[in-house]
Amino acid sequence: MPKISDIQETPNPNAVKFILREPVSWGTSHSFKNKEAGEGDPLAKSLFDVGDVVSVFYMDKMITVEKTDEAEWDEILPALAVPIRAAEAVKVSNGNAKAAAVSVGGAIAAAASDDPKLGAINELLDERIRPYLAGDGGWLEVLELDNANTLKIRYEGACGSCPSSLTGTLMAIENMIREEIDPEISVVAV
Repeated sequence: MPKISDIQETPNPNAVKFILREPVSWGTSHSFKNKEAGEGDPLAKSLFDVGDVVSVFYMDKMITVEKTDEAEWDEILPALAVPIRAAEAVKVSNGNAKAAAVSVGGAIAAAASDDPKLGAINELLDERIRPYLAGDGGWLEVLELDNANTLKIRYEGACGSCPSSLTGTLMAIENMIREEIDPEISVVAV
């Protein structure tokens, strides 16, 4: 049963981040954009069942919940705490949590591709972008780098519906990739 260590606001006014003392996953992100998507996941389902929940994202010792515009945090936070505290903490079977944590985000996509440019992009994102997004209750997945040098990404968690992720953050990511990897790459959030 994960205990809640802290509840933090995010740049997205409709999303909060729960910091846990025990992990609910190891090195993998779980993103559910609606109640139907979360039906097969016990933690996500229990959070959607609280009501007024738009999306659920969790990874390691963090859960980000996005609420409807109409819901008030004062009313929904105590209700969300109940299923979070009831959730099962995950254990690392081989005892090597550090190795599991290394496989997050872009490393998975890079492993599936032999494109050195995609590997360099994911390494840059892992080092300089994803930690900051996670700090705000969000995440970023690379979907593909097509032949026309268009990098398609998907924001998750609090970043998924945050207005700044589609403007300032996206431009900063594109500028960083263009400066350090390839000046011809454009970045598109889908």
